[in-house]
This record gives sequence, C-alpha cells and structure tokens, in this order.
Amino acid sequence: MAATDLLFRPFDLGPLHMPNRIVMAPMTRSFSPGGVPTAQVAAYYRRRAEGGVGLIVSEGTGINRPASLNDPNVPRFWGTEELAAWKHVIDEVHAAGGLMAPQLWHVGSARNTQTDWKAPGPVDSPSGLSSPGKQFAEPMTDAAVADTIAAFGQAAADAKLLGFDAVELHGAHGYLIDQFFWAGTNQRTDRWGGSTLPERTRFAVEILKAVRAAVGPGYPVIIRLSQWKQQDFKARLAETPAEMAAWLEPMAAAGADIFHCSQRRFWEPEFDGSDLNFAGWAGKLTGRPTITVGSVGLSGEFVAAFRGEGSEPASLDGLIERMARDEFDLVAVGRALLQDPDWVEKIRTGRNEDLMNFGREALATLY
Repeated sequence: MAATDLLFRPFDLGPLHMPNRIVMAPMTRSFSPGGVPTAQVAAYYRRRAEGGVGLIVSEGTGINRPASLNDPNVPRFWGTEELAAWKHVIDEVHAAGGLMAPQLWHVGSARNTQTDWKAPGPVDSPSGLSSPGKQFAEPMTDAAVADTIAAFGQAAADAKLLGFDAVELHGAHGYLIDQFFWAGTNQRTDRWGGSTLPERTRFAVEILKAVRAAVGPGYPVIIRLSQWKQQDFKARLAETPAEMAAWLEPMAAAGADIFHCSQRRFWEPEFDGSDLNFAGWAGKLTGRPTITVGSVGLSGEFVAAFRGEGSEPASLDGLIERMARDEFDLVAVGRALLQDPDWVEKIRTGRNEDLMNFGREALATLY
C-alpha cells in the first residue's frame, strides 16, 4: 500500500459521504462580476470535481448584508440571480460526481487594498476597528448584530435548498466573526464583547445556532478558524489548550460539526510540549472531526503567493505521518488545486513527476 493511500480512505459524516480525505480549500478568485458566479466559475469547480476532490469548499461568498464584501467581483450568496447562478454551480459539481459546500462570508472591517470600490452600506464590525488601534467605522448596533446572525442562517438555509452538501462559515483570518473573537478588534462591553475569549465567542455561537436551526439536525456545518490574522500574523487567541477548549467547546455545542483549522504551515506545533498542530488539538479537545490546512503539497506558503513568490511541489511525507496517527481527519489543499485541477488524481496514481509549480499568474486566471 502506498503511503498516500491514507488520503484516499472514505470519510462519512451524516449524509456527507466523501470518497477521500481531500478538501479543496476556499480561495477568493474575484471572477463573479457584480457578485454573480458565471458559467466559467461553474466550470472551474466542475473540473476539480472531475479531478477527484473529496469535498469542494467554495471561495468566500457574501451573506445578505450591505457591506459583507469588499470586492465587487466576489460572489454573493443572496439574491435571485446570484442563487440561480449558484444552483448552476452545484448542479455542475454534482454532475461530475463531486460534493460541495459554500463558504459563507462577511469581511467585516477588513480592507481591500486592491480596489477603490466601496460597499453600498455601513461597515459591520464589533468596535469599528479595522485592526487594533485603527478606528475605521462605528461599532455594530444590536440590530445590526441580529440582522447579521439572521443573514448567516438564511444563507445556510438557501445552501441546503439549492442542494449543497454542507456549509462552511468563515470565522478566520481577521474577518467579521474573527474580529469578534479577537480582543484587538472587539472592545465591546455588552454581551457581544468581554475580557475573556469565551465571552467574545458568543457572536459565533449565536450564528451557529441560527445556522443549525436553518438546516436542521444532521446537515454538516463546518467553521473555519485561525489564530493568525491578516492584520497580525503573530496574533493568538488561545495561548494554552485550556483556553482553546474554552473557545471551541461552545461552538461544538452550538452546532459546529467540523473545525477547519487554518495555519500558514500545517506542520507547526500549536503549543509548546506537543507536536500536535491546530487541527490536532481541536480534535483532541472537542471530539469533532477536523480539517488541517496550510502549505500542503507546495513549498512556501500562500500569503507569499500574493507577494509574487512561486512555489514548487513539496513532499507529503510529514502530512501522511500525522494522518497515520489520526491527528486530523481531512486535509485542505489550496494553491496546488488552484493551479492544477488534476492534482488529486496525480497524487492517487503516484504521478509525482507531473505535479506543477505554482506561480502568481495562476491567481489571474480561472482554469
């Protein structure tokens, strides 16, 4: 048996029956003019399904809030035209034998330095901070918080109605849900803030409750989390396993089935004294399945790709070693799949000589 066969074991969670352990990581592409996914977007995802990806997680797609997105060409997950386009996407993926979850997204006060476009509504953020000490907008009102929670629930309901196989919430990387987690951007003193991480987790917990109520029992709900932020790569929410448990356990109780644990490099230990990475600790503390992600299959890491740095294929040996000891359940692959829709099949059949380098030019195309 080849070592990589571990990646090709089936994975089952309720109605979700994945043929392998490989997840396509969500990657913003900005190829949906006016927020509407095109036929080319549908074909892009269909090619990954044809290539054997176990579960595709879409690029982040905005919920129904005026400023949920900071790019006019990122898709929305609300509106008649938009949802009809997403129906075409999931039908194409299913026709190719694939499975897919939309990633439901709200950028909060995170800025986009690549465009001068401004969203047509007030910015949502816990305290009006784009990063610690940088006031950017007014804090969200209680009504705005309630409307945002409801919008996540409605998007999840629409995802199930359209036929998607799961949903993922984007709670990482310094976007809205993560802005509530982070003391640096959440300085509220009401029920949506507080001096402790469990207090600041209440917003995510209420979103998860709304999503679970919308999709019902059994439907798979994933939440993507990170310690690091785009505003501060060294930021940490949980400094100890006990703090991590206090952060994650309420979300598991509220309806999170899978924790998607984002690291810039999957092999880095999360805490001193243990080799377990973020996904390893999340699984150990909650008993929930976890997804690991971060520079899988390529040298370098994805943040560097946006600075123009290329990457070469990298060994999967360390990943396989961790899978062999059940450190995590699933593996998310980003740039390698963005570059090459056949990456999964090449790994399965041992065609390592056909693996492709990653170049920044791949970000400018939708292949």
